Amino acid sequence: MQYILPSIRLWLVTFLVCVVLYTALILGFAQAATPFAANGSIVAVGGKAVGSELVAQKFTSPRYFWPRPSAVDYNAMGAAGSNKSPTSPDLTKRAEETIAAYGATPDRPLPADLVAASGGGLDPHISLAGALYQAGRVAEARGLPRGEVERLIEAQAASVGGPLAPERIVNVLQLNLALDRLGR
Repeated sequence: MQYILPSIRLWLVTFLVCVVLYTALILGFAQAATPFAANGSIVAVGGKAVGSELVAQKFTSPRYFWPRPSAVDYNAMGAAGSNKSPTSPDLTKRAEETIAAYGATPDRPLPADLVAASGGGLDPHISLAGALYQAGRVAEARGLPRGEVERLIEAQAASVGGPLAPERIVNVLQLNLALDRLGR
């Protein structure tokens, strides 16, 4: 009995310091230093939330750029890869359907990132090559010159990896919002 009361006090102090105080400190610092990121990088248009810069969304209309495939159907509550073997018939079927949806041919192969899901299934970016591959379809669906769509893609592309990963990538949500701002 002599150890129960000190044990409870130690548990309470540990809980308050490690759970409550630490969490409040980290949250307060994040809110002060980077409030946009701390609040989920939510993108709003006209005061209405339309998505997050950090989580892929499912776009299926030919008027929009499509993201990478998602093993979790773009559900942020269950971010995960598929855990299927590369020889899985399910993955083969999904890849064949994706290739057919893009109209890829041996003469015009589909960039790999448009066929393969990312590890978490929610990667909001595609490669510059993946965006340029879709430019023709999007331009035609919107009645825009392909060159205008390609210039928009180039303007949205960024090299976020620095010198160690210089390949340029494009945030699909931001690119689609930029398209909508064109008004067609």
